[in-house]
Amino acid sequence: QVQLVESGGGSVQSGGSLRLSCAASGFTYSSYCMGWFRQAPGNEREGVAAVWTGGSSTLYAESVKGRFTISQDNAKNITYLQMNSLKPEDTAMYYCAAVPFVCFSSSWYVANEYNYWGQGTQVTVSS
Repeated sequence: QVQLVESGGGSVQSGGSLRLSCAASGFTYSSYCMGWFRQAPGNEREGVAAVWTGGSSTLYAESVKGRFTISQDNAKNITYLQMNSLKPEDTAMYYCAAVPFVCFSSSWYVANEYNYWGQGTQVTVSS
Protein backbone atom coordinates (compact mmCIF):
# COMPACT_ATOMS: atom_id res chain seq x y z
CA GLN A 1 0.00 0.00 0.00
CA VAL A 2 1.02 3.63 -0.40
CA GLN A 3 3.14 4.99 2.41
CA LEU A 4 4.70 8.38 2.96
CA VAL A 5 6.95 8.68 5.98
CA GLU A 6 8.37 12.05 7.01
CA SER A 7 11.45 12.57 9.15
CA GLY A 8 13.96 15.27 10.03
CA GLY A 9 11.84 17.63 12.08
CA GLY A 10 13.07 19.12 15.32
CA SER A 11 13.67 22.29 17.29
CA VAL A 12 16.05 24.98 16.07
CA GLN A 13 16.74 28.61 16.76
CA SER A 14 15.78 31.37 14.40
CA GLY A 15 18.19 31.46 11.46
CA GLY A 16 18.92 27.76 11.69
CA SER A 17 18.40 24.99 9.16
CA LEU A 18 16.66 21.64 8.94
CA ARG A 19 16.25 19.08 6.20
CA LEU A 20 13.05 17.12 6.04
CA SER A 21 12.77 13.80 4.22
CA CYS A 22 9.74 11.98 2.87
CA ALA A 23 10.25 8.32 2.06
CA ALA A 24 7.67 6.99 -0.39
CA SER A 25 6.63 3.44 -1.15
CA GLY A 26 3.79 1.56 -2.81
CA PHE A 27 3.50 3.66 -5.98
CA THR A 28 5.45 4.72 -9.07
CA TYR A 29 7.37 7.57 -7.49
CA SER A 30 8.69 9.02 -10.75
CA SER A 31 5.22 10.06 -11.98
CA TYR A 32 3.89 12.09 -9.10
CA CYS A 33 3.60 15.62 -7.88
CA MET A 34 5.14 15.52 -4.41
CA GLY A 35 4.19 18.35 -2.09
CA TRP A 36 5.21 19.63 1.30
CA PHE A 37 2.52 21.26 3.40
CA ARG A 38 2.50 22.69 6.89
CA GLN A 39 -0.13 23.36 9.50
CA ALA A 40 0.22 25.41 12.65
CA PRO A 41 -2.34 25.15 15.46
CA GLY A 42 -5.50 27.05 14.54
CA ASN A 43 -4.40 27.50 10.93
CA GLU A 44 -5.35 25.80 7.70
CA ARG A 45 -2.92 23.46 6.01
CA GLU A 46 -0.86 25.44 3.53
CA GLY A 47 1.29 24.41 0.61
CA VAL A 48 4.98 25.09 1.06
CA ALA A 49 6.61 23.56 -2.01
CA ALA A 50 6.05 20.94 -4.68
CA VAL A 51 8.11 19.02 -7.20
CA TRP A 52 7.16 17.00 -10.27
CA THR A 53 9.24 13.86 -9.92
CA GLY A 54 9.02 13.14 -13.65
CA GLY A 55 10.88 16.30 -14.55
CA SER A 56 12.12 18.09 -11.42
CA SER A 57 10.12 21.28 -11.92
CA THR A 58 9.51 22.99 -8.59
CA LEU A 59 6.99 25.40 -7.11
CA TYR A 60 7.14 27.40 -3.88
CA ALA A 61 4.98 29.49 -1.64
CA GLU A 62 6.04 33.13 -1.62
CA SER A 63 6.72 32.95 2.12
CA VAL A 64 9.52 30.40 1.66
CA LYS A 65 11.05 31.35 -1.70
CA GLY A 66 14.78 31.80 -1.41
CA ARG A 67 14.89 29.97 1.94
CA PHE A 68 13.48 26.49 1.23
CA THR A 69 14.49 24.07 -1.49
CA ILE A 70 12.53 20.99 -2.52
CA SER A 71 14.31 18.16 -4.30
CA GLN A 72 13.92 14.47 -4.99
CA ASP A 73 16.00 11.35 -5.26
CA ASN A 74 14.18 9.08 -7.70
CA ALA A 75 16.56 6.19 -7.02
CA LYS A 76 15.62 6.21 -3.32
CA ASN A 77 12.02 7.45 -3.66
CA ILE A 78 12.70 10.30 -1.26
CA THR A 79 11.56 13.90 -1.39
CA TYR A 80 13.54 16.45 0.57
CA LEU A 81 12.78 19.89 1.91
CA GLN A 82 15.89 21.86 2.82
CA MET A 83 14.88 24.71 5.09
CA ASN A 84 17.36 27.52 5.71
CA SER A 85 17.05 30.86 7.52
CA LEU A 86 14.19 29.48 9.56
CA LYS A 87 11.85 31.89 11.31
CA PRO A 88 9.50 31.40 14.27
CA GLU A 89 6.57 31.67 11.86
CA ASP A 90 7.81 28.51 10.13
CA THR A 91 6.84 26.56 13.25
CA ALA A 92 4.28 23.93 12.25
CA MET A 93 3.65 20.28 11.59
CA TYR A 94 5.06 19.52 8.15
CA TYR A 95 3.38 16.96 5.92
CA CYS A 96 4.40 15.21 2.74
CA ALA A 97 1.73 14.56 0.11
CA ALA A 98 1.48 12.91 -3.30
CA VAL A 99 -0.82 13.00 -6.31
CA PRO A 100 -0.38 11.05 -9.59
CA PHE A 101 0.03 13.87 -12.10
CA VAL A 102 2.12 16.95 -12.79
CA CYS A 103 2.16 19.83 -10.35
CA PHE A 104 -0.13 22.55 -11.68
CA SER A 105 0.81 26.11 -10.81
CA SER A 106 -2.86 26.85 -10.14
CA SER A 107 -3.49 24.05 -7.69
CA TRP A 108 -0.30 22.50 -6.28
CA TYR A 109 -0.87 24.32 -2.98
CA VAL A 110 -4.43 23.00 -2.50
CA ALA A 111 -4.44 20.19 0.03
CA ASN A 112 -7.56 18.54 -1.42
CA GLU A 113 -5.72 17.95 -4.70
CA TYR A 114 -3.51 15.30 -3.09
CA ASN A 115 -4.41 11.63 -2.71
CA TYR A 116 -1.84 10.48 -0.20
CA TRP A 117 -0.46 11.97 2.99
CA GLY A 118 2.17 11.19 5.57
CA GLN A 119 1.76 11.49 9.32
CA GLY A 120 3.81 14.65 9.63
CA THR A 121 6.95 15.82 11.39
CA GLN A 122 7.07 18.74 13.81
CA VAL A 123 9.27 21.76 13.19
CA THR A 124 9.69 24.29 15.99
CA VAL A 125 11.70 27.49 15.53
CA SER A 126 12.45 29.60 18.57
CA SER A 127 13.40 33.26 18.53
